[in-house]
Amino acid sequence: MSFPLMPLHRRSFLTSSLAAGAGLVLGTRLPGADAIAAAPRKNRVRLAIASYSYWHFRTAKVPIETVMDRAAELGVAGVDILHRQMELGERAPLDAAGRAYLRRLKRHAFRQGLEICCVSTHQSFVKPKPDELTLEVEHTKKCIELAYELGCPSIRINTGRWGTTRSFDALMANRGIEPVLPGHTEEEGFKWCIDGITRCLAKAEECGVVLALENHWGLARTPAGLLRILNSITSPWLGGLMDTGNFLEDPYPQLEAIAPKTVYVQAKTYHGGGEWYTLDLDYGRIAGILERAGYTGWVGLEMEGKEDPASAVPKSIAMLRQAFGTG
Repeated sequence: MSFPLMPLHRRSFLTSSLAAGAGLVLGTRLPGADAIAAAPRKNRVRLAIASYSYWHFRTAKVPIETVMDRAAELGVAGVDILHRQMELGERAPLDAAGRAYLRRLKRHAFRQGLEICCVSTHQSFVKPKPDELTLEVEHTKKCIELAYELGCPSIRINTGRWGTTRSFDALMANRGIEPVLPGHTEEEGFKWCIDGITRCLAKAEECGVVLALENHWGLARTPAGLLRILNSITSPWLGGLMDTGNFLEDPYPQLEAIAPKTVYVQAKTYHGGGEWYTLDLDYGRIAGILERAGYTGWVGLEMEGKEDPASAVPKSIAMLRQAFGTG
């Protein structure tokens, strides 16, 4: 029996493929392999969309699944889930029903080709009463377990604040500054916060979840405050979260100060004017700051403007893609 001759291009392809396989088996290196191995991996930053971009606490909750669908349509790699936006009680125990809900979210993300890269949680370690601090520690440990259930490698944590300004709107009107609790000192606040975070680290290591401390309102409102806490705790399971919109004056030197400690980035945009304030941020400049610091992680969009997310989120993602040179 005779067989038809194989086309030349197919024969050469198979020959080169077999040769490559033989090279791997025999331990030989093919021409150009050293150059490929030595080439640096450029721009490993990946984009995500925070569910907060679609819900700013002012309307009915937008389902996390809906945010995942929008993220998949826009072709980003991940989603950052706001804990308070989830369909489970923020302070309720993580029971069987809650775990089932988390697994449904995990499955939905998988089917959409997305990674859940962060869960943005809320807690306050600025608690003068030991039993209240313990409650915050236990809440944060539960959040770590929640992230583990989702297959998520990090959670956003806050220092918390003094609580002397009751209204968040009033706090924003005062540029995030509030008086220290009467009878106490800022020094005490840092001590409580460092103690609270430290008590969460064993659970973080057990679950393989990195704690990303945000430059949020409270003790981490300034680079000095954030770095004081991060430099006081030696652990590979703790790093900084750079929120690009939380330094209200002269942001770039402050962002540069925290960049070396940054393990996760939340990128604010303000289409239609911000809910509380508006910043005109130069993301090309911010991308340069992060690149010089060697940052290669996630950049999660937090669109905080009043414009409809249906138009504002795509515009924001297009801008971030251009600034960071990523797909």
